[in-house]
Amino acid sequence: MIRFTSNLRLSFVFAVAVIAAVAIPSASAAEKVTATQLIALAKTPGPALRDAITATFDAKDLKEGTAWAGHGPDFFFALDSTTKPQLLIDAIPGPQMQQLAGSSLWYAAAHIDQLGKLHSFYYLIEGKKFGGKLDVPAFGPLSYLQLGVPSGTLSEKISHTSKIYDGMKSEYWIYVPAQYKSDTPAALLFFQDGGGYTDRNGNNPTLNVIDNLIAQHKIPVMICIFINPGDIADAPGTPTYAQVKKYSDKWNRTLKDSMRSTLYDTVSDRYVRFLRDEIIPEVAAKYNLRRDAYSRAITGLSSGGICSFNAAWQMPDQFSRVISWIGSFSAIQWKEDPGVPDGGQDFPDKILREPKRNLRVWLQDGSEDLDLRYGNWPLANLRMANALKAKEYDFHFSYGKGTHNSAHGAAEFPAEMTWLWRDYDSAKIEQTFEIEPSEKSKPIFRVAVTNRDAE
Repeated sequence: MIRFTSNLRLSFVFAVAVIAAVAIPSASAAEKVTATQLIALAKTPGPALRDAITATFDAKDLKEGTAWAGHGPDFFFALDSTTKPQLLIDAIPGPQMQQLAGSSLWYAAAHIDQLGKLHSFYYLIEGKKFGGKLDVPAFGPLSYLQLGVPSGTLSEKISHTSKIYDGMKSEYWIYVPAQYKSDTPAALLFFQDGGGYTDRNGNNPTLNVIDNLIAQHKIPVMICIFINPGDIADAPGTPTYAQVKKYSDKWNRTLKDSMRSTLYDTVSDRYVRFLRDEIIPEVAAKYNLRRDAYSRAITGLSSGGICSFNAAWQMPDQFSRVISWIGSFSAIQWKEDPGVPDGGQDFPDKILREPKRNLRVWLQDGSEDLDLRYGNWPLANLRMANALKAKEYDFHFSYGKGTHNSAHGAAEFPAEMTWLWRDYDSAKIEQTFEIEPSEKSKPIFRVAVTNRDAE
């Protein structure tokens, strides 16, 4: 059984230092504001705070008790309720909710010390649990661009038409850090579902983390490729189109979603060949890239997670470092292609029975992840972790209480990248990865049923 402890300090915060660049909205400004601004407005609650709350949060989220905003350790919670609620954060009683005069809106600010982690909250109303979220990331300082750290450059969207996938059209972006020099080959990092990682102020502040860690010399200078799943819609009559269309009709999924699944969930070398033979050469024509797997990493979430592991598994000479968030190690593409006997659910057994690859792997999942017709995500990731441990892979498994959501992985991304690239030496082109002594000494992962009444 995996146990978690929490060292939280929760306190109601009104006295917040707001830097001059942060403007406090006027009562007439019907625009979304930040958690920092909401907390500042709460110092003198009135119409401006009410307007800011209703502009920032959807009415549905306010009614259902799922509205929250955060910045670093500072959080703001709001709820529309006719009855006074009690806020609990990580199951610990939080600050008292305050009611806005003349309304049914309640609010509270809280300070959470434990950063770089996933947290949760819910309310008690008349003694009954109400609302809340299991996926509340508390981003640490490395998820925000630090003072004096130079920013790199994100390219415009680039289009590519594939030969390996019979005319599939893909889009990707290239991120070049400020420290890149054309006379020095750079490391390489691929992101699947790449468009979801390019917003510095979004749910996955990846670019900030990369800039900060490069500046601190915790990771090497690296070119990042953010690639989206392709679209086969403009290539009817091709074998790939026929295969994807058949899968789409069978499982009642859209053509574009089915193309993504075909790319990401299939246990074969086709996708990594697409990266190796089509995308990497395009990027290498513009930038000086390292060619050794020691200097290449790949990451993604959900189907992008299994895709990343599969790419490194199929071609460890191309990628040796993997980060998988909520990886779909399940039977999504099992037997959809007669020429591919394995499905994602087979990876734990493949790890145990096939020759060991030279890989370093970070896995992340949560106990409330999916359980669908294709399999059970938490159990699949637990099996992956135990298989990697049994074969003494260099791996880390971060297991929490989250759902099928990027919040946990994003909160830990600075730690993930630091772990993944630890002991990297640009003078080397290879390294034999070995299980960490601290991991080797730990027992295997066990499970316990926690959502059923004791018999």
